Amino acid sequence: MSLNSTLQIANSSLIASQIGLQIASNNLANAATPGYTRQIAMLEALRGRTTDPHMIGAGVAVAQVRRQIDQALQERLWNGVSEQHASAEKLNVFYQLEAIIGEGTQYSTSSQLSSFFNAWSEATTLLDTQSTLINQGKTLTGFIRNMRSELMSQRRQVEDQIDAQTNRANALLQEIADINRTVSEREVGQAQASALRDRRDQIVTELAQLMDITVNENPEGLYDVFIGSTPIVLGTRNRGVEIDRETVDGVTSVQPRLKDNGAPLRVKGGSIGGLLASRAGAIDATIEKLDNLASQLIFEINKLHSTGTNANGLTSSKGTLAIASADRNLPISDPNNATFARLPFKAKTGGFYVEVRNEATGSSDRVWIEVDLDGIDANGQPGTGDDTTPEDIRAAIDAIQGLTATFTPDGRLDIQGSPGFTFSFDEDSSGVLAVMGVNSFFTGSTAQDINVRDGVEVMLGRIVDGKFVENANALRIGALAEQAISGLGGQTIGKFWSLHAQDVATQTSSARVNAEASMIVRESLEAQRASVSGVSIDEESMNLLTYQRQYQAAAQVVQITQSMFDTLLSLV
Repeated sequence: MSLNSTLQIANSSLIASQIGLQIASNNLANAATPGYTRQIAMLEALRGRTTDPHMIGAGVAVAQVRRQIDQALQERLWNGVSEQHASAEKLNVFYQLEAIIGEGTQYSTSSQLSSFFNAWSEATTLLDTQSTLINQGKTLTGFIRNMRSELMSQRRQVEDQIDAQTNRANALLQEIADINRTVSEREVGQAQASALRDRRDQIVTELAQLMDITVNENPEGLYDVFIGSTPIVLGTRNRGVEIDRETVDGVTSVQPRLKDNGAPLRVKGGSIGGLLASRAGAIDATIEKLDNLASQLIFEINKLHSTGTNANGLTSSKGTLAIASADRNLPISDPNNATFARLPFKAKTGGFYVEVRNEATGSSDRVWIEVDLDGIDANGQPGTGDDTTPEDIRAAIDAIQGLTATFTPDGRLDIQGSPGFTFSFDEDSSGVLAVMGVNSFFTGSTAQDINVRDGVEVMLGRIVDGKFVENANALRIGALAEQAISGLGGQTIGKFWSLHAQDVATQTSSARVNAEASMIVRESLEAQRASVSGVSIDEESMNLLTYQRQYQAAAQVVQITQSMFDTLLSLV
């Protein structure tokens, strides 16, 4: 081995030491930089020349400067980030939902329902019964409408967040595709564009906060990003994500889709996934429950109120349901009868009595009106052809002596007593009077439009066994609070809502536990990543000393070799 080879070995050590010092210095400089991945020098011994009989070697070289990263751990961390942000968004929505429901306070739906029914039970002891019941009804309906409005506002807020975060996700996806392009241009051979790769990992981490993704690094070092099994970013191409809204039967669904071909995406994680799940789950379920509660409250109260009466009876009554002219001659049970098909409550086969009193003679006439809605035709086959129509009901009432029944221009059933005649209704087993809003207390069909009928005359009494009982109807309506309602799954009105409020509370508690657990998992994964990829100042300080000593030793070799060269030259 020649002195020249010794100089070459020393030179390789000097170069390797300089690179090592640069790497250690860069690591220390970025010890507090978010998302920075520690770099390490991969040293390798150089083989000696084949002509060297001892094969001592040719020194050292830096084979590669690479990021110290565990890709499998990084994938787990991205999954943990997605789960933590999804859980956090769900918990936040549940907190807001609990605040809107407000169960357990004096300003809750349950307390408002109790006050309403108690007012009916106590109606016969109140001095100003009618105004008290109307005001209590308006308080209840206003409370229900306001709660639904707040729920709709919360849903719109969630949808706005989904839109904004989807736009942000698109920007991040495009940035990943752009960095992929830059990486492919700048990386040559085994060299890595570490800063670009760190930036790309930070972007993926931010993207994971928005949606659950998986990342595959291809042989060229480019990231392919997937949602489920659907590729969103392929190398330098971003396919894009958008939010599609579709309304079916008045229900609007929100669905993430690919921009380029409209394929649906199943986003379950990240804040977008958490918001989507909350919107379609807790919020929509609460709106549906509230609408169902309001619908059955309207129907059940109106069924009783429509067959109630006061001592003087009715001289006129106008229904609240506007029936389209095309629907008046269609059976009420016909699915093509749009006016009745859209209602959340339905009439059924049965009938009702109309009691007409001649005030001059004191005589009364009690007429039964049949309502056929069984969906069976005259031949016993399925069909609504001979079922009762709104026009049939109008004509049957109009045929009663002392009454006139017509449809108003907007389609409401208008019943008028002839001069000197009063009337009332009794035993409506079909519920058709309540459906058509005849002599009703409430108007509307859901929590969105529930209200007390304008100009309503409160019916406190009813005919019982042919005799007028002054407070019978008020007592029946008050007792309705404790009756099982078939439209509410056999539960009472109060129980139906309190069970949903309890369910929301249970889900909130579960969401809190999930959020805390997912946060612990994420923090654990971040700690594991930091132990692998983070910068240890102590370790890098040791590396600085090691490379410094290596550099000093190599310089000493150069100095000694130079002295040997001088000795050799002095002998020549």
